[in-house]
Amino acid sequence: MTGKVYNVLFLCTGNSSRSIMSEALLTVLGRGRFKAYSAGSRPTGVVNSFAIQQIKQFDSSFLVDAMHSKGWLDFAQPSAPHMDFIITVCDSAAGEACPHWPGHPTTAHWGYPDPAQVSGSQSEKQEAFRQVFEQIRKRVEQLIALPLNWLEDDSVRRVAVRAIATRKL
Repeated sequence: MTGKVYNVLFLCTGNSSRSIMSEALLTVLGRGRFKAYSAGSRPTGVVNSFAIQQIKQFDSSFLVDAMHSKGWLDFAQPSAPHMDFIITVCDSAAGEACPHWPGHPTTAHWGYPDPAQVSGSQSEKQEAFRQVFEQIRKRVEQLIALPLNWLEDDSVRRVAVRAIATRKL
């Protein structure tokens, strides 16, 4: 048994909604087994208020004020934390040329629709964010449920984390 904490970086283009919600969910549900981060290729500089609302509803004690939109180059620096996993959560970021990540992190794409693109009433927008939040939660729960020996073996870990994207939500 190992006490290793796995670092996970969730990437999106704007780092304002999906990657932020992913970071928050893994931080809460990972219970110290995982350390979550998020970033964007072109960060908006602002966290979407509907994303903040979903996080607060899920865990009112989570420090959402500490969440901020940041660029992915911060995590490509030699001084950045070593990432074990890098997971893209939007199709745009998945298709972009990513920086070179130090080490050999396991990469996967867990695509979600962009709830920030939903037009309509406040309640329709809230519902779009709720649905995406739930999809993210289900995948994060699958990640944290992976057996420890799977996480320790690079080839098994890669297959397992990528397979999460193909499971029905």
